[in-house]
Amino acid sequence: MAGMSGTMGSMPMTPPTQPANAATPGPNQVFIGNFAFQPASLTVPVGTEVTWINQDDVPHTVTSRQKGVFASQALDTGDHFSFHFGSAGTYAYYCAIHPIMNGEVIVR
Repeated sequence: MAGMSGTMGSMPMTPPTQPANAATPGPNQVFIGNFAFQPASLTVPVGTEVTWINQDDVPHTVTSRQKGVFASQALDTGDHFSFHFGSAGTYAYYCAIHPIMNGEVIVR
């Protein structure tokens, strides 16, 4: 083919980006996706605020197994819920909509 060179010229080559659901939780974050809390167990120091972010296509809650400690409203896709852990202990939680989903925050 006349006029075509074997180089890409000035076309910039950019690496592909990862899909949003392939992200890794940051410090003190728990992602909700594929009907699971990720990570399922998180260890933090006393005084830490933990944030849960729903990346699933359906609503979920973050509800303490110990009544009255913390409970989110139903979180739609992209919504988040935060809780400040002021005392040491193990805080088990689940999704009240999908009780098979479980997690824990260990506060030291």
